[in-house]
Amino acid sequence: MTNTLKTPRTPYEKVGGLYYLGRCIDKIRMKQANQLRPDFFELMGKGFDARIMGYLELDYGQFTAFVLTGAADEQCWEYCVQHGRKINDLTTLIWNDFASKRGWKDSASELLVKFKAESGLAARDDLQTLFEFWEVDEGRKP
Repeated sequence: MTNTLKTPRTPYEKVGGLYYLGRCIDKIRMKQANQLRPDFFELMGKGFDARIMGYLELDYGQFTAFVLTGAADEQCWEYCVQHGRKINDLTTLIWNDFASKRGWKDSASELLVKFKAESGLAARDDLQTLFEFWEVDEGRKP
């Protein structure tokens, strides 16, 4: 039997101009379809999911329900625009800069060290952000 469990898309792929939103959407869809690796379950709606929902001023449960209607990425973005905070070039820049640097000299640095150790990547000093870690841990980069 082929293992059909997957990881979500890279956090660098933008939906509505925002890093990570597509990854959040993927996790919701993939869990519902029994395609998401179980190691992602514990932090669903927490961590980065909670941060992007908080930044967009959206309720994760309501967003999840909308995603599960079968909405495409663009429709999910439109939901964010209609139900969340106003997003413009500056708020997009602020989110993307925050998200892409998370784990580097901030309150998530210890968590990044823990994740790297658990994945056998503790010696990888080049992995300084959560995004960089996920790229390697999930097999998109060596």
